[in-house]
Amino acid sequence: MAGLKSLVKDTAIYGISSILGRFLNWCLVPMYVRVLQSVSDYGVVTNLYSWTAFAMVLLTFGMETGFFRFANKPDADEKKVYSSSFWFVTLLSAIFLIAMFLFINPIASALDYQGSESYILMLSVIVAMDAISAIPFAYLRLKNRPYRFAGLRLLFIFSNIALNLFFFLLCPQIQQSHPEWISWFYNPDYSVGYVFVANLLCTTFATIMLFPEIRKAFTMPDFGIMKSLIKYCFPLLILGIAGMINQTADKMLFPLLFPDPDESFYQLGIYGANFKIAVVMVMFIQAFRFAYEPFVFAQNKGTDKRGAYAAAMKYFILCTFVIFLGITGYLDILKLLIVPEYYPGLKVVPIVMLAEICFGIFFNLSFWYKLCDKTQWGAYFSLGGCFLTVLINVLFVPKYGYMASAFASLISYTLMMILSYIIGQRIYPIKYDMKAIGFYTLCFIGLYAAQLVLQVENLYLRLSINTVILITFMAIIIQREIGLSKIKSYTHKFKR
Repeated sequence: MAGLKSLVKDTAIYGISSILGRFLNWCLVPMYVRVLQSVSDYGVVTNLYSWTAFAMVLLTFGMETGFFRFANKPDADEKKVYSSSFWFVTLLSAIFLIAMFLFINPIASALDYQGSESYILMLSVIVAMDAISAIPFAYLRLKNRPYRFAGLRLLFIFSNIALNLFFFLLCPQIQQSHPEWISWFYNPDYSVGYVFVANLLCTTFATIMLFPEIRKAFTMPDFGIMKSLIKYCFPLLILGIAGMINQTADKMLFPLLFPDPDESFYQLGIYGANFKIAVVMVMFIQAFRFAYEPFVFAQNKGTDKRGAYAAAMKYFILCTFVIFLGITGYLDILKLLIVPEYYPGLKVVPIVMLAEICFGIFFNLSFWYKLCDKTQWGAYFSLGGCFLTVLINVLFVPKYGYMASAFASLISYTLMMILSYIIGQRIYPIKYDMKAIGFYTLCFIGLYAAQLVLQVENLYLRLSINTVILITFMAIIIQREIGLSKIKSYTHKFKR
């Protein structure tokens, strides 16, 4: 139980940087959809950042998980594991960066970004620095320093927001009254490029602030450990590539699936903006992952803690169900973040969130093959899901647009989740509380169905009904997990 309490605490702290940070970045979406020249411009942002996410998986090579696994082994030399994983990722990032600068013209041509090569080069530098920083951030997690981790993440977030506000709101005002003040660095025609300029400046600053942790890796790597890390992480790389394709294939393939580039970026802009509404689910899963990975490997150093893994799974599912009902219940308010031009894409929000729930459960289930050093299974699951995602997108996106992309993710993650559970129970059985999970799932489905059926025209009445539905689900959880007698006891103590 102490381990679970620590997990909850660390998840909350990491959540400050992940959930709050992404929420603040999320707040930039209303500005982007209003200040960028067209919906297609936001499509460009969505498309290029999907490629950046894909490159990030390649460059980190699954080394974060490998670092946790090897650093927690009995008699492990933590410093050598840290140094070996850091220098491998740094070397890989340097090779990537050199290749991008040497072949920028053919790459820009292949992606249909002729004339916008600077966007790609800036993002290449950003992703290289982010990859190099990934291992020091993992080191902070290993050393159980969530406050410094959260502080550095938030420092990046706040500086990024400040620079975006500077370039997109302040500079245009100055341009109108005193253009000579900013003419030496600001070009109003560069528009969407300043999204990437702000990111580049903030990433550079955050990397510099991480130097105390980076300096600890400045020792000679152990090439024997590095070789073992590469062998362990390669299946995780395949898993990560396939997983990232599952998450970003739609956004990467859109420009290639439509004969009209303007239509592809227009649809991608709508899809990307509405995807941001569902990002709260992604933020929670990310925060949980930051805390859960070191928690699992640390637990594995001692006695078998399968009961803790099972409990963590149940509470994870409950949290995602609450978040889902909260977002769908207040979608009428959340949609105000975007402008009416983007409203047709609101229907993808529940589908995207269901897909993310399935992915989160798959992530929880995935630890059986990491703990057993059978990471090839993760590659098998992800490659199967990847193939299905790409196939559905290629076959159906030209006809059904972004709706096909949303359903592709849901179908793919559902398949991966089911396969991981079935095979995992044979190789590394964990007694999940399926009775409770099944009960809560039925309640969740019933209450969400009630949300859909009780769609009255009056906005305030609709929001009130959805509030009652959300409170009802939370009350069911509290009653079953805590119990009325304990609640009364806590209340009595509080009054005294």
